[in-house]
Amino acid sequence: MFVRVNGTANPDTFEWRHHNNSEIPQVLKNVVSKCPDISRLYALSETSVRGVPLWAIELSDNPGVHEILEPEFKYVANMHGNEVLGRELLLGLAEDLCDSWNAGDEDIKKLISMTRIHLLPSMNPDGWQTSTDVGGKDYIIGRSNNNSVDLNRDFPDLDRVMYSNEEHHVDHNNHLMYQIKSLDHQPQPETWAIMHWIMSEPFVLSANIHGGDLVANYPYDATRSGVNREYTMTPDDDTFRSLAFAYSSHHPRMRNKKTRPCFPGETAFGDKDGITNGADWYSVRGGMQDFNYLSSNAFEVTLELGCVKYPPGSELYQEWLDNKDALVEYIWQVHTGIKGLVKDATTGYGIPAATIHVKNVTRINSTHIRSDDIDHDITSAHEGDYWRLLTPGDYEVTATAEGYMPLTHSISVENPPHTKAKELDFYLSPYNEQYEVSSSLWVFWVTGQLVGHCGK
Repeated sequence: MFVRVNGTANPDTFEWRHHNNSEIPQVLKNVVSKCPDISRLYALSETSVRGVPLWAIELSDNPGVHEILEPEFKYVANMHGNEVLGRELLLGLAEDLCDSWNAGDEDIKKLISMTRIHLLPSMNPDGWQTSTDVGGKDYIIGRSNNNSVDLNRDFPDLDRVMYSNEEHHVDHNNHLMYQIKSLDHQPQPETWAIMHWIMSEPFVLSANIHGGDLVANYPYDATRSGVNREYTMTPDDDTFRSLAFAYSSHHPRMRNKKTRPCFPGETAFGDKDGITNGADWYSVRGGMQDFNYLSSNAFEVTLELGCVKYPPGSELYQEWLDNKDALVEYIWQVHTGIKGLVKDATTGYGIPAATIHVKNVTRINSTHIRSDDIDHDITSAHEGDYWRLLTPGDYEVTATAEGYMPLTHSISVENPPHTKAKELDFYLSPYNEQYEVSSSLWVFWVTGQLVGHCGK
């Protein structure tokens, strides 16, 4: 386990209190002023209903630029306006990453140099204001946005599309927005902003920070059968469990068996390593977590970081101490699995929108080898680069693209901590080139047969 000792977002350098909506950009601007070479402040495409910008900060060694083979990561907090801890943790995390970079922390410098990190402290500033105006004590007031819409029920229901594809044997398991001809409702501006963000950047990994319990929740969030509660696994169940555990295992209370449930009679998540399948907890449709997974290449988990949704300011620094290592360790998970380039074998140019399909062929014992297709494909980005999160094991990876011959490679994944993902490149031959070669061989074969026959 890696434990950070140089974290500097402490009371001497960062004021641990509840920051209002106008203070968020000021805190982030302060980070940019201290670390201009590795940070950038920007706002998402839409404002909140009340017109508050949704401010985000990027931290990378080349801010504002997607670098080939450098994975993109995001944290989103305060989706429910009265769940405020994540909002302050992300402000503190931005400050801490900047200060650690300036202090020469080798682990953080390595992480920032290898990753494009995006932090959105507040997705629902209007709900935060509503909750704060009543003292932050109510369990419901401020949860929704200013139009009284729960933003975590407002995304297109791609679970329904996926389950229908499975039922009717439709061979389409990713980027499901292409199957939606029209939306059944008009998403809220905050939801639109996140949807546009997800579809605009090649995010690989994400987490959505909430409050009200203490557990790392992973997809699927919605049950297949429609019942309120049943374990509903994705094709990437092993990977999602590993991602959730990466957070819970670095939090002092989340996976602690002595941690009791937030409410009497509820599940003691500490007895389950501090993780849960979302649908096995309770079914949610229209959630952001599953939308990420089914609309893009991004894997997202939901982090419930405490029983109290609006903790007093006096408790925020201790919450930072409890979460800082887990926050950083989870970012490192974006470097697990494999990554690489899909290129045209003739021109050497990257091929965008190539499909990456993975089959797990890990040996179980001396006589049995898995042969499991992971039926969730991902696609290459604009320059042909791709990332595929995987747990340790042996895999067959196939790249396909329109107009090209498919190509399969084998690879073993180990996932040593805090290193780059293993690289696996594909050079695909265009169909026309393959056809020309095949035609030449056919002519040669026929000619040879004829010449041989005439020679008798």
